[in-house]
Amino acid sequence: MRERTIPHAISPEASGVTGPLLDSEAALRAGTAALALLDPVIARLVAEGAEPVLRKRAPGFEGLASIVVGQQISTASAAAIWARLTARLPDLTATALAAAPDETLREAGLSAPKIRTLRAAAQAVIDGVLPLDDLHAIPADEAHRRMVAVHGIGPWTADVYLLFCLGHPDAFPAGDLALQEAARLADGRETRPNAAALTARAEAWRPWRGVAATVLWAYYRVAKARDGAPVP
Repeated sequence: MRERTIPHAISPEASGVTGPLLDSEAALRAGTAALALLDPVIARLVAEGAEPVLRKRAPGFEGLASIVVGQQISTASAAAIWARLTARLPDLTATALAAAPDETLREAGLSAPKIRTLRAAAQAVIDGVLPLDDLHAIPADEAHRRMVAVHGIGPWTADVYLLFCLGHPDAFPAGDLALQEAARLADGRETRPNAAALTARAEAWRPWRGVAATVLWAYYRVAKARDGAPVP
């Protein structure tokens, strides 16, 4: 289980931030055990079969770009666009993206809004405003704030990047519909919480909100399988 380090580039906000990243199955298991001690609801979900799954994406600009590419389209479409994009830009860095002509990006299948988002993110990385590789070393809320300050990067994208690309243990994509539905089922409520309500509910899971997200996703799969419904 690797420990977070405090890079000079993002001090002083990073001061005093320590803790294990969710970068291995062992780290996820340890985080799950710690979280279960904080909240008996989480302990019950795990006991009912909601075993969290480690999901990892490439970190850095490539990882962020893959999340942006896949937004609001099918998995198959995202994979096809990603294949075309990486064929044209094999070294998918912020510098390479910033230098690529719009025509190249359009030919890969990227929409105009996604091109604008990727260019804004690339420029933020180049300017040092968005240190993607170091965001794991500051509190999740501050890391989230830095990401959504970039034009086109929304809350869900920011939190998914922090959780899956960096393994930030406290990142929590409260806008995810599957998480909202899982929380509704877990708490026995009739209505699904919105992002604000789920964010408030997740306060009880700090500093392991990222682990809570993996447990809730696992519980969502369990609940849908139990009901005989297809799981996206």
